[in-house]
Amino acid sequence: MAVMANALTDERQRTLVALCDTFAPSVEVDTHDPVEKQFMARSASDMGLPAEIEGMLAETMAGEEFEAVGGLLDALAGHEFAGLSLEARTQAVHDVSASDAAACQGLAALRGLTLLLFYGLPDELGGNPNWEAIGYSGPPEAPPTSEQAPKTIMVEEVDGPEATLAADVCVVGSGAGGSVIAARLAAEGRNVLVLEMGQYRNESDFKGLELVGYQELYYGAGLATSEDGSIAILAGSTLGGGTVVNYMNCIRTPDHIRSEWARHGLEGLEDEAYTERIDAVMERLNANTEATKQNQIHRHLMAGLDAQGYEHRPIVRNASLDDDAEFCGYCAAGCPRGCKRSAMKTWLQDASDSGARAVVGTHADRIITADGAATGVEGTVTHADGSTTALRVEAPTVVVACGSIESPALLLRSGIGGPAVGKNLRLHQAFSVVGSYDEPVDGFRGQVQSLVSDVFSGLEDRHGFLIEATGMYPAFFSPGVPWESGAAHKQTMLGYRFLAPFITVGRDHGAGEIVLDDLGRAVVRWGLDDEVDMRMAIRAQVELCKLHEAAGAAEIFTLHTKRLAWTRGEDFAAFLERVESAPYGPQDITIFTAHQMGACRMGSDPQTSVADGRGQLHDVSGVWIGDGSAFPTAPGVNPMISIMSLAHRTADMIAAASGVPAG
Repeated sequence: MAVMANALTDERQRTLVALCDTFAPSVEVDTHDPVEKQFMARSASDMGLPAEIEGMLAETMAGEEFEAVGGLLDALAGHEFAGLSLEARTQAVHDVSASDAAACQGLAALRGLTLLLFYGLPDELGGNPNWEAIGYSGPPEAPPTSEQAPKTIMVEEVDGPEATLAADVCVVGSGAGGSVIAARLAAEGRNVLVLEMGQYRNESDFKGLELVGYQELYYGAGLATSEDGSIAILAGSTLGGGTVVNYMNCIRTPDHIRSEWARHGLEGLEDEAYTERIDAVMERLNANTEATKQNQIHRHLMAGLDAQGYEHRPIVRNASLDDDAEFCGYCAAGCPRGCKRSAMKTWLQDASDSGARAVVGTHADRIITADGAATGVEGTVTHADGSTTALRVEAPTVVVACGSIESPALLLRSGIGGPAVGKNLRLHQAFSVVGSYDEPVDGFRGQVQSLVSDVFSGLEDRHGFLIEATGMYPAFFSPGVPWESGAAHKQTMLGYRFLAPFITVGRDHGAGEIVLDDLGRAVVRWGLDDEVDMRMAIRAQVELCKLHEAAGAAEIFTLHTKRLAWTRGEDFAAFLERVESAPYGPQDITIFTAHQMGACRMGSDPQTSVADGRGQLHDVSGVWIGDGSAFPTAPGVNPMISIMSLAHRTADMIAAASGVPAG
């Protein structure tokens, strides 16, 4: 799907250089600090970013998409953009953005990519020239060597133009759900083959560098968004899936969600036996609170919650008790100490120890069926040198567990699953409000997540949001900072060490959808158009602002595109009124989701669900849903434990269907 022949004309290249230097410009400032002076004077083109961006777009975009970028650059060139002053270019960007929704989305994407690279692109020594000025130290040490951290999961190598493998069970996806099913079926002697779209990377590969982590461990290199750009999508794409990069927040499936799912036709979820499944999952992950420690961000959050009289608790984390908080701030790029008890370290290792094999770098193209039953999977393996192998897996049982974006896409490409495939997509929407404090926060230090409050979880018919916080990483954070001008954005980043982001994680009331584009790729359609979700979004912003003010923040700003901020001493009530009346449409505010669910949901009705109450497709025997896409509704909590517990049950259902108990 990549078109390597993509290339910009000279005129388009000149416009791209001018555009990147508008987003991250060279600015003269009156300062005696040489580091600050150099930072403000450094432009995107000084770091070679326009060429980097052109190369990234050329490698990842289809020809029509790349030409659309060229058309956007042509529109700017029509304003003689490259010859304008910085101030005039800045105004032109705002004018073009306001004139057309597609142009606004395209410019926002290019701005985000420029800033991501400006603050995240490492040099040959693993550093970035802008880190010193903003006070970011980067990773504390190099990762262990491959000898110190050997890879111990069995990987099947395939080569040549075509290859065929056979298995009793083919599990497509190795994340929270697929890993559990693979482990339990392999333990009973099943011949299990796991297909993973990402690569096998472990501690020796985890450098603690944001950009490298996104490119190597995340779906879409961390750049995935919904079709209209209204929500950024964070999902793992590596052996172990999202469990390798998530924040280790282990929350049991709430009782009311278990009851709700039972009403959809999932029998036994309210029984003690299902509680025992959750217990088994928690035990295998070493889920505990003993290793949970609050960093400065979470101490500010705790202070705000205490001042408001709101309950809170330390999160339960799947970590070893000897984990070192100094390194935990980098776990979104993989844990180099091996303290995170991810699927890679637990269930996948169990599966491998029982004889399961994995093929990495494999895109599952379609499921093969005959006479209404599964016969295998066809996929494409991409090797390190760019060559490919057409892989055919012959297997009577196929478990679809490649995430709530790719799982429905696989079924759609295969023409199976019924009318509900891709419908009912749930994306726990996350909002952030940032507080600036009087003393350094250094939000990249300490555990990335360690505190949660569910005081607002049931505002409207059990729909609401959790209060949490997250770490501060310059490459990830900078694209969400309101951008009025390059100079103002840089001034905000100079205060990076003092910033603390509080977040909410909302339970969807409305739903999105997965469809296929003309090339058979997954497209996420989602918008904040449900009335309950909109009210929750506004309420989330207001409550986060209140928490920062109660915690003593000197300044508070939302992540609206047009800067919306309050400074200590100003009218706080008036600020909240502005927050409530601000726009919340596409490109108006940064929203992200780290939890994708539904879209292949289980249920008793074949018209509204894809799989039955056991997890097997209504219309094809031998095909099972084994990940978060099986959720009938959004759980409203971090979903890893719910995914694993449901997969634990599904493994038994698969075994029962073939007459052999799971382990």
